[in-house]
Amino acid sequence: MPSVYPFRALQYQGGSGDVSPLVAPPYDVLDADDKAAMLARDAHNIVAVDLPHVPPKELGPKQVYEDAASLLGHWEAEGVLRRSGSPALFAYRQTFEFAGGTHQRCGMACTVETLPFGPREGGGILPHEQTFSGPKEDRFALMTATRTQLSPIFGLHADEGGRATGIVRALMSRPANMTATTPDGVRHEVWSVEDAETIAAYSDALAGEDVFIADGHHRYTTGLNYLAHLERQARVEPDHPARRCMMVLVGMSDPGLVIGPTHRVLGGMKDYSIERFIEVATHDLVVREVTPNPDAIENAIHNANAGPGHNALGLIDFASGRCFVATTQQPDPLKHQFPDKPEAWRTLDVAIIQHLLVERICQPKLNGGQPVKWAFPHSVAEVMEIGSGHETGAGGGAGFAQIAVIVRPTPLDAVREISRANELMPQKSTFFYPKLATGLFINPLA
Repeated sequence: MPSVYPFRALQYQGGSGDVSPLVAPPYDVLDADDKAAMLARDAHNIVAVDLPHVPPKELGPKQVYEDAASLLGHWEAEGVLRRSGSPALFAYRQTFEFAGGTHQRCGMACTVETLPFGPREGGGILPHEQTFSGPKEDRFALMTATRTQLSPIFGLHADEGGRATGIVRALMSRPANMTATTPDGVRHEVWSVEDAETIAAYSDALAGEDVFIADGHHRYTTGLNYLAHLERQARVEPDHPARRCMMVLVGMSDPGLVIGPTHRVLGGMKDYSIERFIEVATHDLVVREVTPNPDAIENAIHNANAGPGHNALGLIDFASGRCFVATTQQPDPLKHQFPDKPEAWRTLDVAIIQHLLVERICQPKLNGGQPVKWAFPHSVAEVMEIGSGHETGAGGGAGFAQIAVIVRPTPLDAVREISRANELMPQKSTFFYPKLATGLFINPLA
C-alpha cells in the first residue's frame, strides 16, 4: 500500500463531543433543499463550504468558490474549526440499519500518498468506476480556492487476514472522542489515535496492499489535478500536504461492509413508449410483466431465475405505472463486443444497462441516435420521487423520467477482480452504504 500517515486535522469543537448539527453527507448526494435544511439547523454546518454551488455536477461561478474559501477562513479565525495539536489517525465507526439488520462498519481516517491511479509495486491506488468531467471541475475549483480537502475518500483494502480491521476495532473499546447522528439515522463515532506504536502497527498491517477507491473517484482525481497544478507553478517539496490525500480505509474483511444498488432512471427519448421499448428490445431481452408494485420489484428480480450468465433487471414505466422484469436472451451478451474485458465486467448489471440497453436499444431505436438522459438513485423510493418529477441529489427534474431500471448491488468480489485487472466499471456502479460524513475531519493542504 502507498505510505499511510497521521495528519493534523481541522475539526469542530476541537474534535470532541456531539457535532451532529455541523456535519453533512458528501456533496454529491445533496440538493438545494438539503443544504437549506442543514444550514437552518446550524449556520456553521460544513455544507456551507463544501457545497457552494448547486448542482455540483458542473462548474459554478468563480465567486461562489472564493466565498467558500473566505467563510472557511473566518471559521478558523473564530475557532469554529480548530487544527489538532498533534498528528493523528482517527478510528471511525458507523452504526446503521441496512437490509433489515443493524451493522457497524469500522475504518481508519489517515492520509495516503497522492499517487497516480494504477498498479504499483508495494500497492497502488486502483479506481473501479469511470468519472464525469463536471464534478471534477467543480471540486478542483473548490480545492484551489480553499486549499483544503474537505471530505475523505472511501478506500478499501483486501485485509484478508483481518489484522488491520482487528487493530481498528480494538481501539473502539473506550468512549469515542467525537460523535454525530445524521438525518438518515446513521451514528458516527470517532476516536483520535496519536500514539506512535498503534500508528506503526496499523501502517505495518497495510504493507503491500492495494487501495481500491470505493467512493470519491472525482475527489481523488481532483487531488491529483491539484498537485499537478501546484507543480506547474513551482517546485513542490516532498513533504507538502498536497502530496497526501485524506482517506477512510476499510478492510474488505470488516463485517460491517455492505454494498447497496445504484439504479438508473432514463429520460429524454423522443420515440419512447413501453410498448415500443419491448418491441425493439426483443432480440436482446425477454421482458415479462409483473405485479405493478415498485416496492416488490427487487424481489421479482431475485426470483427471476435468469440462469448462469444471464442478467435480470427490473423495469418501471412511469407513464403507465407498469412493472417488468427483463432478462438477457443470451448469457454474457457483451462477450463479442468486449472480448478483452473480464467476464466479471461484462456481466455487471450496470454494464448491461449502458452497453446493451442504452447504447444498443434506447439511443439508436428510441432516440434517433442521440444520448439518453440519466439519473442515479440508490433506492426504489428515490426512483419514484424522480419519476414524479422531482429533482434529488441523484438527478431528475420535471418532465425527465420515462423508465427506471432496477439493479442488484454490484458484488464486492467483482469490484476486487475488475480493479485488479486495471479495468473501470461504468459510472455509478457501486453504492457502499452508508456514505462517509463530511466535517468530522478536514485536511488542510496549505
